[in-house]
Order: sequence, then structure tokens, then C-alpha cells
Amino acid sequence: MPSTSTRTCDNARTTDPSAHRSAPGVEIVTGTRTPDRLPGDADAHPAHRLLARDGGEYLFVGLRAGGRPAPAVREAPAPAADEVSAAAVSLEPLDIPRLRLAPGDVCFYATDRAPALDFREPFRATTFLLPADLLGLTDSDVRRIARTPVARSSRLGTLLSPLLSDLAEAAAEAGPPVGEMLARNAVNLLATLAAEQLGTAPATADGESGTLGPAAAAGPADGRPPVLGRVLEYVELHLTDPDLSPEAVARAQHISVRYLHKLFKDEGTTVGRWILRRRLEECRRDLARHGRGGRTIAAVAARWGFLSATHFSRVFRSAYGMSPREWRDTAGNGPRPVSR
Repeated sequence: MPSTSTRTCDNARTTDPSAHRSAPGVEIVTGTRTPDRLPGDADAHPAHRLLARDGGEYLFVGLRAGGRPAPAVREAPAPAADEVSAAAVSLEPLDIPRLRLAPGDVCFYATDRAPALDFREPFRATTFLLPADLLGLTDSDVRRIARTPVARSSRLGTLLSPLLSDLAEAAAEAGPPVGEMLARNAVNLLATLAAEQLGTAPATADGESGTLGPAAAAGPADGRPPVLGRVLEYVELHLTDPDLSPEAVARAQHISVRYLHKLFKDEGTTVGRWILRRRLEECRRDLARHGRGGRTIAAVAARWGFLSATHFSRVFRSAYGMSPREWRDTAGNGPRPVSR
């Protein structure tokens, strides 16, 4: 289980480098003041900048290659956007973006290419730092998802952006083991966002997407019932329970099953599809991480709530276009499967 440490920005220019790190830990960095750059393993490239003009909270996900800890961040002001020389821009790696963000957007980045920030208004930064392999991501995956932020107004962004923010705040106030559980929840949610960005979110057996969200991108999620966030958090905490069902979820949240189904119908999916999707994502990550030397396929399936190995194999193939054994034996050695 990932552990978490938290720290806050104590400087207007950078983050406090003295925080404890625990591999393969998840570190949550929150800042009430405005930093000039994001935490990373090296100085920011002068042409690698994230742009914004509005205040508010921004969510960043710093991904480290493997599980190696990052060295201390040096305090160094980044040049203003209009001061970046043509020579510096010419040295910019092709996979480094210049992105314009809005409050609530979730932006993935590689810590060895941590960007500078060009924000003209005061803002709050929340950064999740974790090894990329905790999300099942390769280096090429990280480069892909770093090119496009998850917009706060997108299907998953409207729902998960405020939930990630709440998790970060709660983790900062909680000690173990609650903090570790919250860190794990954050990893699960971030893995879902990453899968969505990569286009690998599994389809259901009938071919329909399990993506949670309206048919088209919506505006602010102010109209969404707060109970929906609590429902999703409950599902994350009980994915391993084979008895997890709409009835169990509704009972735990003190709502009717009919209302629970309505909440998910309004988001374009069902309770069952969401639970299935999340279980498949966790099984896929376990199989890829441990390979042939880890648990058996049946044990992985049982760990994440599948009562039948045959049923698990069938829905896994439907989602990813290959059997669990094929995925386990080829993960990391070639292109990632695309669900169909």
C-alpha cells in the first residue's frame, strides 16, 4: 500500500525540500502561496511553462521514473514568458508542452522535466508526487498524457478534480493508517484519469463505455449532488469486497437503490459498469506490475472482488482485446492494448 507524506509551500518561489519521502510513497504537496515552479528532479527548462491567468486551485501530478526519490528542489526564479530567448526555445525537447490551464484542471508532468509556472494571479497548488509505475504508465505514456491536461470541465474532471482536492486536504490532516488509505484512493483516481487520457479505459461487455460523465463536456459541477462523490469514495474503499453491489452502496450511503441508479444514469453510466471498470483497472495494473513471478491470475481476480476466474477472463478480454495471461506476459514489452 502506498504511504504518504505531506508538506506545504513555505516560500513564494519554490517548495520546502526537507519533507520525508517513503518509496514507493505518494507525496502530497499543498501550497497556500504562489510557487514559481513545480517540484521535480531537476531545474525546469526555461521554455517549459504552464500558463494561466486566473486564480484558484490547480492540481498537478508529478510522475517519477521508477521509484527513485527526487533530490532537493533548488530555489531559482523562472524567467518571465517574454524573457525566454529564442535560443532557449530552440533547445526545448519536442515532448515538452506549453499549456494554458484553468482552475481545477489536472495536469500530469514528468518530474525530470518539471515545468515553470506563469500564473499572473495568486493561486493554490496541490501536487501529487508518485512513481509512474504506480499508475501502470511507461515513459511514453507519461509523455503522452503530459501534452493535454484533464480539464475541470471534462467528463471525469468535473467529478474527480474536487474529489482529489478533498483527498489531498484530508490526507494532510490524517495520520496512518487513514493517510495511507487516502493515498491509495488518490492513486486509484489518478490511474483512472491517466487511463482516460491514454484512451485505454475499458468498455463494458455490451460495448458501451464505462466512462463516468455526461454525453458532452459540461460546465462547473456545482449542480452535481455531493452524495455522488461520497458514493465513489465508498466504492474505491470496497473494490476488493466481492459483495459490493448497488444495494450495498445505497445502504451505506443511506439512499435508495433507485436514487443511486439515477445518479449514475445522469452521468451516462451505471453503478455496475463503474465498479467493473475500476476492478479491471486494478487487476490490469497488478498483473503488469508483478508479471509471471507474482500472484496467479485467479488470485489477482479474487483479490479485486471477482468470484469467478472464468468470468474475469471473459470481461477482461472484452475490455482490452486480450486475455489476462496475454496482458501479463506482454505488459511493458510492446504497445499497450487499446480497449474496444
